[in-house]
Amino acid sequence: MILKDSFNRPVSNLRVSLTPKCNLSCIYCHKEGEKSPKDQLSAEEIAEILRVAAKFEIRSVKFTGGEPLLRPDLLEIVQSVPAGMESSLTTNGTLLADLASGLKDVGLRRVNVSLDSLNPETYKKITGIDKLSDVLDGITAALDVGLTPVKLNMVVLEGINDNEVDDFLAYVRGNRNLVLQLIELMHFNDCNYHGDLNGLEETLASRSKQIITRRMHHRKKYCLDGAEVEVVRPLHNTEFCAFCNRLRVTSDGKLKPCLLRTDNHVEIRGKKGAELEVLFKKAVSLREPFYK
Repeated sequence: MILKDSFNRPVSNLRVSLTPKCNLSCIYCHKEGEKSPKDQLSAEEIAEILRVAAKFEIRSVKFTGGEPLLRPDLLEIVQSVPAGMESSLTTNGTLLADLASGLKDVGLRRVNVSLDSLNPETYKKITGIDKLSDVLDGITAALDVGLTPVKLNMVVLEGINDNEVDDFLAYVRGNRNLVLQLIELMHFNDCNYHGDLNGLEETLASRSKQIITRRMHHRKKYCLDGAEVEVVRPLHNTEFCAFCNRLRVTSDGKLKPCLLRTDNHVEIRGKKGAELEVLFKKAVSLREPFYK
């Protein structure tokens, strides 16, 4: 049974925050929309949520944080993903080199790595710490074990890293297992570095040999000179919302119909079986496009 909301949008993807904790202090972090999270869900609670999600034919799950690699039981959690459900993970990459092989062994399919600069000084300015070399080692390890494609999430920050797009294109060029994602800064806190992606996207379009419109969020993928680039623009974007297929689970057990809202979540902590199934249906019934 596939769940659809009143706008006929099917839910096929679950995004699960495993922890609010992080070892970086990025200047733009939106903390997955969590407000004052309490104790994080246990591995057993997460496994039950995934079991019910699979019953509703949710085909993929992405684990996020905070930084999910800080969970000591991460491999157990990934191993609990039901058969037929694809699992991926978003990480800042600082701990990935040591964990990539183990994650692959327990069934993780691929990773997204948050990387906003290839310049050590700029990276430290954005994240608050000097860990760029560890991130690059983590990306190499992920490629080596086959956690691919590795998608690099670059949040475009005006006046900070918006001059590095060509450097990132050079980094991913020629490697079919590396994809660059340019992400629009979301207004979750007082980070005032929002970059206008209009001009950037026009430049990518003019240089591309092929432009593909993906089903998810109707985002554009630009193929140019051996590099693949996706542009993720969630703000004031009716197409982004119209094609959203996600439900989100916060680290403390709230089922969120929309990242941009904090007023319509459903409490699912401690719920199991039929009761949890009813709450999944309720959360889907509350889904509506943020931008219409």
